[in-house]
Amino acid sequence: MNYYQIGQKIRSYRKAQGLSQEALAERIGISVTHMSHIETGNTKLSLPVLADIARTLEVPCDALIFDNPSPQKGRIAELAALLEGCSERELRVIAGIARAAKAALREDGEQQPNP
Repeated sequence: MNYYQIGQKIRSYRKAQGLSQEALAERIGISVTHMSHIETGNTKLSLPVLADIARTLEVPCDALIFDNPSPQKGRIAELAALLEGCSERELRVIAGIARAAKAALREDGEQQPNP
C-alpha cells in the first residue's frame, strides 16, 4: 500500500472541498500534525481514520486507496450519500429528476447506455 499516494489523494479531495488540514483534522478528531503526516505519507493511517476521512470528504474509501477506482461505483456511492436523510417526497422528486435527466442525455446522444 502506497501511503504517500493515499495522502496525496486525501489532500486533493480536501482542497477540492476548500478545507484546510486543520478543519479536516478537527472534523475527524485527530491532530493537525497527524493529518499532515497522513498527507505526506509519513505515517500509516488506521482503517478507522481512513473511514472517517472518506466519510468526511464524502468519497468512497476505494477512491482513496486504489489507483483506478471504478468511476461508476464511486458515483453510485456519492449519490447514495446525497440521498441519505431525504424524506420520501424528496426521494420521489429526485428520482423523477434523475429519470428525466438520463432520458434527455440519451436522447441528445451525450451518453450511450451501458451494455
